[in-house]
Amino acid sequence: MNVLIVDDHAIVRQGLRQILTESGKIDVIAEAESGGAAMQQLREGEWSVVVLDISLPDRNGIEVLKQIRKECPKLPVLMLSMHEEGLYAIRALKAGASGYITKQSAPNELMAAINQVARGRKYLTPTMAEAMAESLGLDHDRPPHEMLSDREYQTLRLIASGKSLTDVAEEMHLSVKTVSVYRGRLLQKMKLKNNAEVTHYAIKNGLA
Repeated sequence: MNVLIVDDHAIVRQGLRQILTESGKIDVIAEAESGGAAMQQLREGEWSVVVLDISLPDRNGIEVLKQIRKECPKLPVLMLSMHEEGLYAIRALKAGASGYITKQSAPNELMAAINQVARGRKYLTPTMAEAMAESLGLDHDRPPHEMLSDREYQTLRLIASGKSLTDVAEEMHLSVKTVSVYRGRLLQKMKLKNNAEVTHYAIKNGLA
């Protein structure tokens, strides 16, 4: 099995590499520290599984995931994140991920997830499976933030973290004008008036 690790932290990549090496089941392990580097590795090699971080320096991991789906539609992608499952797992799975695991997970859980997605199956923790089941309910039963697009949702979380529109634009690698459009859309969809209400909503719903 050939595994590509995509994470911008060298310590995390080293830790993952050690876990994979000690399993004795991985033939080739390669690393990438950004979305751009990941796509280059994907085009140059043959991979069984990609372990992809949500937070990357050049692009959001979900955006990278969508590009992988376009270029390598059958390649299993296991999302790895410091964020709890409820924040990004559903969005990642809907975007085409084969599974989602947090960086707090035990090494044996990581290997179980990799083995499962490599066989073409989904990897769902009990918490994630319950959340997925709930997300299949009627739209009026869903919280407002689940109606947002991935970009709108990312904008919401960054605004709620106290960042200015300029800071948000820089982190998302977009223009301030584009981010303003996303902010306007999320305010309209969620029936909120300003950044203070966005922050209050995010805190109340465990998004910040």
